[in-house]
Amino acid sequence: MNGLETPVKIVIAGSGIGGLAAALFLQAEGIEADLYESVPELQELGVGINLQPHAVRELELLGLRAELEAAGNSCDEWAMFNRLGQDIWREPRGRAAGHAWPQISIHRGRLQGILLAAARQRLGADRIHTDHHLVAFDQTDDRIAATFATGHRTGPAVRVEADALIGADGIHSAVRRSLYPAEGDPVFAGMLLWRGMTRTKPLFGGHTMVFAGYREQKFIAYPIRPPEPDGPQMLNWIAEIHADKMLRREDWNREGRLDEFLPAYADWLFSWADVPQIIREADRVYEYPMIDRDPLPRWSFGRVTLLGDAAHPMYPIGANGASQAIRDGRALAQAFAAGGTAAECLTRYEQDRREPTNQIVLSNRQLGPEQVMQMAHERAPNGFEHIEDVISREELTAIAQRYRAVTWVTPAAGV
Repeated sequence: MNGLETPVKIVIAGSGIGGLAAALFLQAEGIEADLYESVPELQELGVGINLQPHAVRELELLGLRAELEAAGNSCDEWAMFNRLGQDIWREPRGRAAGHAWPQISIHRGRLQGILLAAARQRLGADRIHTDHHLVAFDQTDDRIAATFATGHRTGPAVRVEADALIGADGIHSAVRRSLYPAEGDPVFAGMLLWRGMTRTKPLFGGHTMVFAGYREQKFIAYPIRPPEPDGPQMLNWIAEIHADKMLRREDWNREGRLDEFLPAYADWLFSWADVPQIIREADRVYEYPMIDRDPLPRWSFGRVTLLGDAAHPMYPIGANGASQAIRDGRALAQAFAAGGTAAECLTRYEQDRREPTNQIVLSNRQLGPEQVMQMAHERAPNGFEHIEDVISREELTAIAQRYRAVTWVTPAAGV
C-alpha cells in the first residue's frame, strides 16, 4: 500500500511503453491511473528494441519476465566491427556479463502488447481510453484538469480531473510543448535510419548484437527471436547513413525505399554476414531520421510532469530508450508510494530520474560505446591486422566502462 492519506487519481497521456509501465507500477502500489491515447486503436507496430537487465528486473516485479523471455531473445554479447567487417571489440551482456537478469531483444509492438494486456487485466479495459488526444490542461492548488479531443481530434472535448497529469506522449509530447512552447522541433543528428526485419541465418550463434561501420555509415543488427532448430532467425537491423537534412518528417510507420540507401552497402560483404542480402530480403523497410531533444532543466510543474520520450528522447544508441522509460515508471510509482502531496511526489520522481537520463542523452550524442568504431575508422580507414595496433586494450575498456557507468546499475548492486 502507498503512504498517501487519501485516494489518488493519476491521468497518463500516452499508452506507449513508458505510459503502460507507469500505469502498471502505480496500480501495484494501489494508486489509480487512467491512460489516454491519441490513436483510435492500439496495435503491435514497429521493429526491434532492447531491454537492459535493469528494465527486465523492473518488469519482473510486475510478473512479466516469463512472457518477455518467451516473446524475445537474450542478447549475450555486443560485437563491434569496422566497415570491412574486422573485429574491434566484444563485450558480454546480460547474464553473460554477470547480471542476474538477461538483456532481452524483442519486437517493440510485442512488448507493448504484453504491457497492454497486463494493463487491461489489472487496471480494467475501461481505464484505457483510445482516440483521446490531449489539447490542454490547467491546474489549481488542489486539482489538475486535462482536456482531450476525441473523434480523430474533431469530435467533442472531454475534460478529466485528477491529482496529477503524466506526459508520456512521446517525442512530440503535447504536455512538453505546453510546458516549453518555444522549444521547437526535435534536433536532427544528421543521420537517416532505415530499419527492417529479415529471417536469415543466425549471426555468431544467435545471441549477439553486431555494430559495423563508423560515424557516417553503420549497420546494426540483433535477433529478436531465438534461432529456429537448424534454421533461420528473425534479425532486426538498422542501416544508418549521414545526411545533411531530413528527407521527410519522422514517422515510425513510413516505408523506406531501398534505392535511397542500399547502394551504399553494396560492398559490405563480410565473412560473417552478407549485409546487402539481409537488407534486400526484409519484408518491409521503414525510414526514420535520428533525432532527440536537448535535456530539460525541469520536468515537473506543480501537478504535471514528463516521462519516457516526452522527458528525455535519445538517440537509439546503447539500447536504452525503452529501458529508461520503464525505469521512469517504477520511480514514479515509488515516489507516490512514499507519500506527500502530488507536487512533492512529482518533484521526488524528477530528482531521481532527470539527471541520470539527461546524462544518457548527452552520452549518446558522443556515440556512446560506438566511439570505438569511429576511432578505428579514423586511425585505420583501410583496415588493420590487429586491433591492438590501432586502439589499445586500455582505451577500448575505458570507453565501455564509461558508458556502463552512465547507463547501468552494476551486477554488484543487484542487477
